[in-house]
Amino acid sequence: MHVLLSRTDRIGDLILSTPAIATVRASFPDACLTMVTSAYNRVAVERNPNLDEVCSISNAHRPATFASEFRGKVDLAIALAPRAADFAVVAATRAPVRIGYTYVRRYFARLTGRMYLTDLALSQADPWLLDRNPQRVVRHEVEELLDLVARAGATRRVEDLRIDVDDRDRAAVAHLPPNSLTFHLADHWLHGGSTLGNTIELLRALRRFQLPIVVTHAAEHQSQADVISRANVADAVVGDLTFFEWAAAFERAQCVVTVDTAATHVASAMRKPTVVAFEHRFFRLSSQEWAPYHVPHAIVRKPAHESQADLHQLRADIVSGVATILKGRGARQG
Repeated sequence: MHVLLSRTDRIGDLILSTPAIATVRASFPDACLTMVTSAYNRVAVERNPNLDEVCSISNAHRPATFASEFRGKVDLAIALAPRAADFAVVAATRAPVRIGYTYVRRYFARLTGRMYLTDLALSQADPWLLDRNPQRVVRHEVEELLDLVARAGATRRVEDLRIDVDDRDRAAVAHLPPNSLTFHLADHWLHGGSTLGNTIELLRALRRFQLPIVVTHAAEHQSQADVISRANVADAVVGDLTFFEWAAAFERAQCVVTVDTAATHVASAMRKPTVVAFEHRFFRLSSQEWAPYHVPHAIVRKPAHESQADLHQLRADIVSGVATILKGRGARQG
């Protein structure tokens, strides 16, 4: 049996797909399992032992053209992302069973998806529906994906997120202080209800917990990281980490603080308690569909504006969330 899975969008979403991947492997242990990714998100699964093969679509290839090499060779194909590109990959295999999902109000995708797939599931994760019905609950994306592969015949459910760090990754971050508050500096800390100055004040406020503070960041935020370093509000500021070294840095933390969903899911995969600030817009959707998964957590809503009162409240909410985590009572907050 040959099973093909496709997910070509974001790194964080592919991390959330690892339980579905593991469920397919556990349910079809003798199958050849191929994962199609983009060149960008491939890193999330390139060490995953549940996969026999990882194939990446470059920008030079159309998804359908790329996947045509699998035509007639696949028994089951599953699009793990509700995207036209992944539908096209799955359709190009011409597998007898081709499954995917889309959102209930994406009517065009629902219409065209049935041209590509033999079975199309519908997700209720829609901000408009949540606004219309405040009592509506949206399921976590992990749960949606586990139901999707169950629809394809997978029966042995695995719920753990997975990132495979190794001893080389751990050695690369061994100089970082252990049991830290690890803060991931991302773009959303810098605008839209937060500022760089407010982020520095937040890091200063987190000093009250008397834990080492480690700040991680991507290369594009080097200039802001330099400002944080000069402010002397962190014990270590690191930005030259590979994806797996970044995960290993999170593994050393006592608590992760982030505003970035990819960092949220990396922290969950490393089994670390997390405080995450989601954007003010679509907060109810984000805080349910992409919440930290199976770890103690606190969720904060970023303000809509950047008044001093709003920024002060954001800092207070995050500090309160960290206090809750450190007291061992991780729970949702909003």
